[in-house]
Amino acid sequence: MATNSCQIRVRYAETDKMGVAYYANYFVWFEVARCELLRSLGGRYRDLEEKGVLLPVVEAHCEYRAPARYDDDLDVLTAGSMSSRARVAFRYEVRRRVDQTLLAVGHTIHAAMDPSGKLRRLPPELRAMLT
Repeated sequence: MATNSCQIRVRYAETDKMGVAYYANYFVWFEVARCELLRSLGGRYRDLEEKGVLLPVVEAHCEYRAPARYDDDLDVLTAGSMSSRARVAFRYEVRRRVDQTLLAVGHTIHAAMDPSGKLRRLPPELRAMLT
């Protein structure tokens, strides 16, 4: 299983009036961390798309354990693995860097599709990165 850690700082625009990170931003942070995981493995989403491979999210889940607040420095730990010949799964942990408090856990599942929306197999280079 491929893993990586990505650092994110909670921006003011990502919080509500009480300074707590809005729940939907976790999915944005998951995306940033997922892209960084692929980059750390020598790949990029851009390269996959140029080869006609799209990876839309077909399932997304997040469990919130403690609030992230404005200006918190976060670590988003990401692990990626193949879940079938045409699907890839990513798991996430969001922790506050200063005390390693677990703020959230989640996962996303992505299906490999061609530009017309037809399901296809994951390309060999992506399979190699995630095994």
